Amino acid sequence: MDHVAIMKKSWNMIPKILSGQKKIESRWYKHKCVPRGKVFKDDTIYFKNSGELVELKARVEKVLQLADLNLDKIKQILAEYGRDIGLESKDLDIFSSQVKDKKYCILIFLRDVETVEPFEIDKAGFGAMAAWLFAEDINLVKI
Repeated sequence: MDHVAIMKKSWNMIPKILSGQKKIESRWYKHKCVPRGKVFKDDTIYFKNSGELVELKARVEKVLQLADLNLDKIKQILAEYGRDIGLESKDLDIFSSQVKDKKYCILIFLRDVETVEPFEIDKAGFGAMAAWLFAEDINLVKI
């Protein structure tokens, strides 16, 4: 299965993935939604900043799906995985306050990161605000 993770450019996470500083892609939600239950070991994730082209990909090493979160659990997750999520120590409190009301978290451990020839995707059918797309094959959404 192939996926496209759409990132917030201001967080500057794509360079951190490429450099190896960010080893885990995390997604935080109030309700169960994709990629929860849709991403598995050995899947491929393509990354792009919002409004830009896809520029790199990685394979999934493993996936942790966490539920019934509260602020204490969120702080524990960030204490254990924050650095590999790409957060600096000074940002942990700010980030935990941003996700304090989330009930679900998925941690996707990355491996085999590499750049790709930049390409556009077609988000038709996924919703204008979708930040995660999945398809049997990337060529189904690649323009």
